[in-house]
Amino acid sequence: MLKSITHSLTFEPSDNPPVKVDGRCWIWIGPRRAQATAEEERRLTEKRRWGNLSYDLQGVKGASVATDLNLQIFENDYMPQAVSPEALAANERSRPEQLQALRLSTQDGLPSVTAILTLGKDPQYWFPGAYVQFVRYNGIEVTDAIVDHREISGVLPEQLLELDRVLKTNISQALDTSGDLHKENPDYPLVALRELVRNAVIHRNYENSNTPVRIHWFTDNIQIVSPGSVYGAVTQENFGQPGITAYRNPTIAEAMKNLGFMQRFGIGIATANRALEDNNNPPVEFDVQENFVTATVKKQR
Repeated sequence: MLKSITHSLTFEPSDNPPVKVDGRCWIWIGPRRAQATAEEERRLTEKRRWGNLSYDLQGVKGASVATDLNLQIFENDYMPQAVSPEALAANERSRPEQLQALRLSTQDGLPSVTAILTLGKDPQYWFPGAYVQFVRYNGIEVTDAIVDHREISGVLPEQLLELDRVLKTNISQALDTSGDLHKENPDYPLVALRELVRNAVIHRNYENSNTPVRIHWFTDNIQIVSPGSVYGAVTQENFGQPGITAYRNPTIAEAMKNLGFMQRFGIGIATANRALEDNNNPPVEFDVQENFVTATVKKQR
């Protein structure tokens, strides 16, 4: 006999509305559950508790939407990925309303931190430490000879794409001839390094640190150092444990998900460890300090 199972769900109000799923904003008022109209979404936007918002949603004083954002990229690239096709086709909003609905500007018209880092013409002018320093050493110490050195800057989507290329270039591929089919055997799995590097860039401290994300590639391990320590419900003791998540930069994370750099929230470390295990690398090791977090990936065993 089949039993009917009823699940009880609890929905909490958000301080940061509107909340979107797959580019659609849903509302539930009384018995009505449907996709929000443009007017309903506008009202939700006005209800944001601006004083309590995360740093990445706050306005950048002195910056201007007209002069400091690449609005062509916003319209041609960002909007089609962040907004559902139905909403985009019926879009009757002005550009300021579009930017505010997508958390890219404040109520008084300033571009948000997320907007500058994602669509800014010169993000390093406003955030000098918002870049990645990559150094590869011919040894196991920072005093050893440098094989490669790069500073990867620009908006965050450009940084993440360039980091993909840098990681691919530096991974060594050995040819495994032990079986009937020869296959390449990398010393590090790209998936793991990509997840850890993206986590470091997206979740770092942008508020009061001019230190870049640093990648130190040694002959036997890779260290990824992210400015900023634990945040919210995450502590030094539970860091990296499954199900324990908190986002210092939720709007930056949302923007990167809209652009395809994240598939799901909260699974980056688990994905990295699974890829490391499949490639016979030890699990990632974390060193959580007061002002930074270091993720160490060791070479294949």
